[in-house]
Amino acid sequence: TGAQQSATVANPASGASPDLLPHFQLEPEDVYIVKNKAVSLACRATPATQIYFKCNGEWVHQGDHVTQHSTDRSTGLPAMEVRIEVTRQQVEKIFGLEEYWCQCVAWSSSGTTKSQKAFVRIAYLRKNFEQEPTAREVSIEQGIVLPCRPPEGIPPAEVEWLRNEELVDPALDANVYVTPEHSLVLRQARLADTANYTCVAKNIVARRRSASAAITVYVNGGWSTWTQWSGCSTSCGRGWQKRSRTCTNPTPLNGGAFCEGQNVQKTACTTLCPVDGAWSEWSKWSECGAECTHWRSRECSEPAPRNGGRDCHGPELDTRNCTSELCAHAAPGAEDVALYVGLVAVAVCLVLLLLVGVLVYCRKKGGLDADVADSSILTAGFQPVSIKPSKADNPSLLTIQPDLSTTTMTYQGSLCPRQDGPAKLQLPNGHLLSPLGAGRHTLHHSSPAAEGADFVARLSTQSYFRSLPRGTNNMAYGTFNFLGGRLMIPNTGISLLIPPDAIPRGKIYEVYLTLHKQEEVRLPLAGCQTLLSPIVSCGPPGVLLTRPAILAMGHCVEASAENWSIRLKKQSCEGTWEDVLQLGAEPCTELYYCQLEAQACYVFTEQLGRFALVGESLSMAASKRLKLVLFAPAACPSLEYNIRVYCLSDTQDVLKEVIQLEKQLGGQLIGAPRVLHFKDSYHNLRLSIHDMPSSLWKSKLLASYQEIPFYHIWSGLQPFLHCTFTLERLSTSTCELACKIWVWQVEGDGQSFTVNFNIAKDTRFSDWLVPDDVGTPALVGPSAFKIPFLLRQKIISSLDPPGTRGADWRTLAQKLNLDSHLNFFASKASPTAMILNLWEARHFPNGNLSQLAAAVAEVGKQDGALFSEAEC
Repeated sequence: TGAQQSATVANPASGASPDLLPHFQLEPEDVYIVKNKAVSLACRATPATQIYFKCNGEWVHQGDHVTQHSTDRSTGLPAMEVRIEVTRQQVEKIFGLEEYWCQCVAWSSSGTTKSQKAFVRIAYLRKNFEQEPTAREVSIEQGIVLPCRPPEGIPPAEVEWLRNEELVDPALDANVYVTPEHSLVLRQARLADTANYTCVAKNIVARRRSASAAITVYVNGGWSTWTQWSGCSTSCGRGWQKRSRTCTNPTPLNGGAFCEGQNVQKTACTTLCPVDGAWSEWSKWSECGAECTHWRSRECSEPAPRNGGRDCHGPELDTRNCTSELCAHAAPGAEDVALYVGLVAVAVCLVLLLLVGVLVYCRKKGGLDADVADSSILTAGFQPVSIKPSKADNPSLLTIQPDLSTTTMTYQGSLCPRQDGPAKLQLPNGHLLSPLGAGRHTLHHSSPAAEGADFVARLSTQSYFRSLPRGTNNMAYGTFNFLGGRLMIPNTGISLLIPPDAIPRGKIYEVYLTLHKQEEVRLPLAGCQTLLSPIVSCGPPGVLLTRPAILAMGHCVEASAENWSIRLKKQSCEGTWEDVLQLGAEPCTELYYCQLEAQACYVFTEQLGRFALVGESLSMAASKRLKLVLFAPAACPSLEYNIRVYCLSDTQDVLKEVIQLEKQLGGQLIGAPRVLHFKDSYHNLRLSIHDMPSSLWKSKLLASYQEIPFYHIWSGLQPFLHCTFTLERLSTSTCELACKIWVWQVEGDGQSFTVNFNIAKDTRFSDWLVPDDVGTPALVGPSAFKIPFLLRQKIISSLDPPGTRGADWRTLAQKLNLDSHLNFFASKASPTAMILNLWEARHFPNGNLSQLAAAVAEVGKQDGALFSEAEC
């Protein structure tokens, strides 16, 4: 046995020569067992009389050795070679205790020698990678590191990388190298590096492949240089010029970002108008010369041609025959008599034409239109209006003929506010604000309240109006003439201002204003477009307006030129929706204009119809405002209790509809509404409830949160989106509810509600359900305006003409922070009227007249012709 052999080994003599000790010519080496195949260990020594293997401290049985004797040719000494086989079972017996090892021990007459240890290990390679490369999108020239930690194995696996199934060789590509941790590094990403990358691990047992990682190298777009400015759009006066650039430096590739910013810039320009030359007066005739002629001259100097204007046509010098002492006097002939008669006839005609012109001017100057007021209104003082009774021979003085198909009501109101009222317009008594007349006016118009059903029925018989609501809850209407008026849908922020003189004199229009439910009107949206406002109709379409009406409505956009492209859409009579205005761009027509403010927009339109504000996001930073509102039952007889969380577009009309709906359901508000900014990031909206006392309440929600899909919110076409949290109280005596409700957009903005509420008697939020601005849906004539009618006319006539020192409508626009709209105002016949109309639309009914008065007074101070220092 091995133990017996160990006992028979002789120790070398103390004086033996070391050269006679066994010397190993072949020593056993480390080996790996693959699957179930046994491995062989061999050693050879000279001089050697015996050789045996010893494994893990125990001698291998003599019968397991295969021995071969020979003689070393170089020394002639005896040599011996021994082999053994090691099986998987032998190694597994001590697996986990220590590693399996073997070594040779050789004997000679001088002693023994031991070989190096050879370790025998079972080879394997696990299937799963400890870390695999992941797909990435990287910008060009950006560094890329693809990690790879191969599966555990013995022997350790070697790693190589494949790109689109082809071997990546760092020796052939200086942009690529593999780290000692087996990560593949691309120093600078190139377009050619867009590929699928696979990490391959292999050893003597197996070869494993990781999941392929798709690497996309994208190129963000870059702007080209600006082109040269184009020529001015007008050849005379104020116009526009523009320049452009393209997103081609470089062009976006592989999903790279498009260039941010505008591709077109516009700026105002002024082209000097050409001035044609005109002749000055002829000089006096010169004295008659010796040749019986005299002459006169003129110059092309009144004005002289400039800026490319045409030169004067005609002779610069005029000569004719004459008589003098040196010439014989000739009797006037028949030709001279005819000339004189013709000149006299022309002069008589000119005088007659001048007289006719003066008479027409005086008649127009004598007073206002006979249907408005007599001339005494303009000469009396600026005091409370008390308009004279209508004259017997003019029974229609300031009277609109009633609509005979409806009942008639009489409006009696002053053209100016009452002096004892809370809102006075206090202005200095200067030239602009000279005293005005007083009187009373009577105005007949149809009664909306009495005949609402008839009005809707009449409209519904016409094909264009068949989509109008059948009720009057979201509708206002009235009969108007040249004095104008206002329509309002209460609690929605929607109104229509019809300025004075927008309706031609002698005309009477029956006008309506309607708020549509979004499910009733199909508004097609494409791409990233979203509805930002209510859909509103005003009409009837096709009526003639001589000045723009102003449609006011709310919106829910956080507007910025970098993030949004906002368009005003109008529905044609055929039912198709068309873009009529892009906000921030040069208007393609003078029929429409829009003033966009933080929460409302004011649309100037000379054509009534159906309108909506639609936005298209230009970046993921574009956001809409959502109004978050919590409702719950006002009474709860059962154990179940439902909390409804509404996620609404932040406009007054939607909130009004939800309040009406909840009133029908018997709901009550249980928390102050909050605003959340919802971004165009394609992430959904999540809602969850937390921190409920488990001893009193429990939630029936199975998941940890509820979710509203992104597109349901972003389109804006589903107005009453909400989630319901169903709770259950453990006892009917439990009335106190305390919890937190979280509402957030994934990777975006969020809001939390802390609910601490007594479900039986708490009504502290009931004030939110009371409408704030209940008012008359239709106001006709002067009562619809804060600024008195005749005072308004005085301001317009004084500020429309260009004033000295800039004291005109431009200064007023600047004082009212409207100077960004000067180009639009200037395009209208009366810029001042546009400014006052916009002020009326923005500030009714709670506008501060004193601020407007102060702005007008400051304009007057700049021009002594308007106001003296003492008058201000």
